[in-house]
Amino acid sequence: MSSQVDETQTLWRSYRANPGDQALRDRLILTYAPLVKYVAGRLGSGLPAHVEEEDLVSYGLLGLIGAIERFDPDRDIKFETYAIARIKGAIIDELRSLDWVPRSVRARAREIERAIATLEAKLHRPPSDEEIAKQVGITVEELEDSLTDISRSSIAALDELWTIGGSGGDQVALIDTIEDTEAPSPESSLSQTELKEALGEAIARLPEREKLVVTLYYYEELTLREIGEVLGVTESRVSQLHTKAILRLKARLSGASQRADDA
Repeated sequence: MSSQVDETQTLWRSYRANPGDQALRDRLILTYAPLVKYVAGRLGSGLPAHVEEEDLVSYGLLGLIGAIERFDPDRDIKFETYAIARIKGAIIDELRSLDWVPRSVRARAREIERAIATLEAKLHRPPSDEEIAKQVGITVEELEDSLTDISRSSIAALDELWTIGGSGGDQVALIDTIEDTEAPSPESSLSQTELKEALGEAIARLPEREKLVVTLYYYEELTLREIGEVLGVTESRVSQLHTKAILRLKARLSGASQRADDA
């Protein structure tokens, strides 16, 4: 393991000394290619069946190449951390350019997110499914169906909620396929530190089952199927809980952004 690390460091030193050397760049691509597979697998788990993982990998490779070419070793950040953000950005940029998310799903996601924000401001607690459904003007069964549709067509994820574009485009911007392009974006009003703190607080306020899903998925890295086994529910139900948690978090971050604007 140590020899492999030493070899990688030597490879980086050689590439930095000869940034135009294609052979060295290609060796770095091969070294870090498993990162692309990992990111593509994580993103692909929540996408419709017609989205091929091989396509996601090809999109992600472009992000990896860009990361290798633009990485500044003098910055206090690990290459893997930097590369994962670039890989995700490349994959999601390509998916968004294809516009494969149905407009009706985008619209319903925005309705639910706004309903959650309105109810939380009014009730000062997380609203129940019944309250959310009533606010949107649908039944609880229709809400569950909508959450399933959103989960199948959405790549919104917790780690995208606080990723902010930096100067020079070195970081990926806030990304998910159900964004409201007409609404003010949270990252435009909050600093990265403030947004991380707001996200941490928002996660702590989630209903227990949704918080558990978030913890098991993002921190313990269990799959949705494995989480279902832990909770004793179906994978589909876990997917609904995950989607509802993300919509709650988006609503709260939007509220935090609005408060920052008003301050």
